[in-house]
Amino acid sequence: MKPWFFIFFLLPLLGFAYVVWHVWQILPLPPAWKYAAVTVMSLPVLCLFSHFLIGPDQLPLAAGRVVYEVGTSSLFLLLYLVMIFILLDVGRLLRLVPQSLLHHSVAGSAGILVFVCVLFIYANINYRDKQMRTMELRAAQPLSSPLRIVMLSDMHIGYHNNAKELERWVEMINASLPDVVLIAGDIIDGSMKPLREENMAAVFRRIKAPVYACPGNHEYYAGIAGAKEFFREAGVTLLCDSSVVIGGELTVIGRDDRSQAVRKSVARLVAESPKTKYTILLDHQPYHLDRSARAGVDFQLSGHTHYGQVWPINWIEDALYENAYGAMRKGNTDFYVSSGMGIWGGKFRIGTSSEYVVAVLR
Repeated sequence: MKPWFFIFFLLPLLGFAYVVWHVWQILPLPPAWKYAAVTVMSLPVLCLFSHFLIGPDQLPLAAGRVVYEVGTSSLFLLLYLVMIFILLDVGRLLRLVPQSLLHHSVAGSAGILVFVCVLFIYANINYRDKQMRTMELRAAQPLSSPLRIVMLSDMHIGYHNNAKELERWVEMINASLPDVVLIAGDIIDGSMKPLREENMAAVFRRIKAPVYACPGNHEYYAGIAGAKEFFREAGVTLLCDSSVVIGGELTVIGRDDRSQAVRKSVARLVAESPKTKYTILLDHQPYHLDRSARAGVDFQLSGHTHYGQVWPINWIEDALYENAYGAMRKGNTDFYVSSGMGIWGGKFRIGTSSEYVVAVLR
């Protein structure tokens, strides 16, 4: 069984069955109203499966956006409902939760409804509150002048992060007065259709600094040929196993995504790139950090993890990656793994935040 099938199909179905059984038990309503409640609960899950099996591109943009946002949001809501009911079941077995709270209970139903609504309203507000992280980078050799760099990853523009949202992000970037903007992959979420129909390339061109990016796995999901065309229209220089020198003093290397079977090693990329006073590597997925340290990279920017988006998935990310989020130093190399400016799926952040980095290279 492929992992993606287990994660996005089998697990949600099992979780949905578990939640529906509990909802049927806890609602203080006659059977007809319970059937109605279960039917309403099923609609977002149907949107989720429609999103993966049919795809929102088959629908008009507005309808595709509803299918995407409702469907993917239901995945996070389902996760928390499963956790709530597991906790209540354990409490009942330990005689900490009265049986009456889980059967035909006004208090139980109202309590869960209020808790979930408050939690996910907070989660959406928290997602929209973009955090600006500041950082100072030090070159071993003197620079002619400090360089102000805005760094970000995982914008995931598309059906949910639309042109209006992108405009807000561009204003934040411009307000930081960057000399250069670096993006560590997954600018595109998974479809080119909303980018074209909302002319998001024109929004990107409003960034008042050169923009360089490496590809992420979602650029390949969307179709790398269309992604490259979009980047050309948007004025974004895509560094795909290639490099560029900025101001004669900074080398920026963009590595192809790990999802590709054939890509250059970090050592080879460094060897083939011009030697300047400081080297930044853009590598979307933060694997094998020791190789970047051995290759002599000064700084690596990565993303991909989103730091799990919601708790407790960030704990899983911590177990999977050497550095799932934030700053780290290994040898003489500094690393930063961003939780992302945007997000995949439902616009919720619980225990994590959306961010961009403003760094000054001195």
